[in-house]
Amino acid sequence: MKQSLLALGLDFGTESVRALLVDLAGREVASAVASYRHGQITRHLPDTSRPLPPDFALQHPLDWIDASAAAVRQARARARVPGPSIISIGVDFTSCTMLPTRADGTPLCLDKSLARQPFAWPKLWKHHGAKSQTRRINELAARRKEKWLARYGGIIGLEWFFPKILETLENAPDIYAAAEVWLEAGDWYVWQLLGPEQCPAAQLPRSTCQAGYKAMWNAREGYPCRAFFAALDRRLGDVVEKRMPGRLLAPGTCAGRLGPAMARKLGLIPGIPISAAIIDAHAGVPGAGVAEDGTLVMVMGTSSCHMLNSRHQKLVPGVAGVVEGGILPGFFGYETGQAAVGDAFDWFRRFAGRDFAVLDREAAALAPGSGEVLGLDWMNGCRTPLMDGHLRGAFTGLSLGTTPGMMYRALLEASAFGLRWIVDVLREGGVPVHKFVATGGLPHHNPLLVQIYADVLGAPITIHPSRQGPALGAAILGVLAAGPEVTGFASMQAAMRALAAPKPRRPGGQALTIRPDRRTRQPYAAAYQRYRHLAHTLSQA
Repeated sequence: MKQSLLALGLDFGTESVRALLVDLAGREVASAVASYRHGQITRHLPDTSRPLPPDFALQHPLDWIDASAAAVRQARARARVPGPSIISIGVDFTSCTMLPTRADGTPLCLDKSLARQPFAWPKLWKHHGAKSQTRRINELAARRKEKWLARYGGIIGLEWFFPKILETLENAPDIYAAAEVWLEAGDWYVWQLLGPEQCPAAQLPRSTCQAGYKAMWNAREGYPCRAFFAALDRRLGDVVEKRMPGRLLAPGTCAGRLGPAMARKLGLIPGIPISAAIIDAHAGVPGAGVAEDGTLVMVMGTSSCHMLNSRHQKLVPGVAGVVEGGILPGFFGYETGQAAVGDAFDWFRRFAGRDFAVLDREAAALAPGSGEVLGLDWMNGCRTPLMDGHLRGAFTGLSLGTTPGMMYRALLEASAFGLRWIVDVLREGGVPVHKFVATGGLPHHNPLLVQIYADVLGAPITIHPSRQGPALGAAILGVLAAGPEVTGFASMQAAMRALAAPKPRRPGGQALTIRPDRRTRQPYAAAYQRYRHLAHTLSQA
């Protein structure tokens, strides 16, 4: 009997990587998660006691290799399938996590002579050390009336690609000089899958998703011009030509085939087709089976990324980016997001010293409004619509009678108000939002949060049944990279229908719809206005 053909999706998150094996009928055959040995490097570099500066968040590149090898081998063992059954590999990765390397792909931090220098290490997406550089990039772009700035709502974020490069140039020029290649971690990982010995730097695959949303790249105009970078710093003028080699490929495009070195590590056979990378949250769109315009896909986790496809381009102030074909072909993909969601809730859990089960029970017993406690969800800055990492969260209305449950519910409600603000910005900018789909781990783990979101939006929210939407989306993109001669799917829409559409008759395959409680409309309308007033006051302080 012929073995089922399987697609492998690799979902690289902030703390771990997930490997998902799915067959071409959309059955999730097996999955496994492996944590990064070093996790988030925020206090000191590995094997040293040297403290890192504030706002630093780094990672170890070998963690991505080792953890993915462990996850793939474990998933294969659970599925009990031979290596030849796996016909494709898709990769999604956090963004903007990026690093400097040698021309052969070796990360600078693995050079013993540079290992004790923080700027030689990969910067995690949440690295917030480039505040002044981001401000100067935005000021110069506005002064020069750079056309690309409008595609990002008039402001770029401090987590993005070029602010982090400029930060390195200004604070560690020796590291900048040593960096022959700057690239996204997702692109670096795909490069490693191919094997730098088979794929020289000039041919390394760069994701148009990563470049379009985080490096100001555009399919028609490319990156910002040389004159712009030179005006920032004369040493930066040739950064694109000299330090960013490679091919720009859309997700779902075949980047090449698995090389022998990584095949041995993963326990697979060489030659498997590999898709160009995609941003982890953006992979949640095909993973949620959403192929139409006007549906906001909310990928909810440590942070949240809310994405929407539209047939039309509108340059909306405050939107984190609009990229033609950035998520699905034939659409303009809009990206918005909230910088702290799951990690804000986890911060409060640790701060209060209570389990989530207790906090959820206490919060659910409260009426909308959290006993007049109001929260502001900027625990890691504001992404959309203010794009300001300097901003900080807050609670107001506290009294001696305030309980942890009140504060926790206020934080959940603040997250919902932040989402409603994003939806208002899109609609006011002429971008229709008709439906809402939630994916990622958080909607399945926190039903109270989804109910509050539905109540605040005044609209139903569909929770996609897959608990690993981005990994499924990555697998779908890998299927496209393998080509119709292998899979039979001629388009992304066909692959999404087969692999990601909810299966009503399959156990565990039903989508769950959370409907708003109309009794909450009036109190939440008033609370939302208070939230907007507080946000305005504190953002102007």
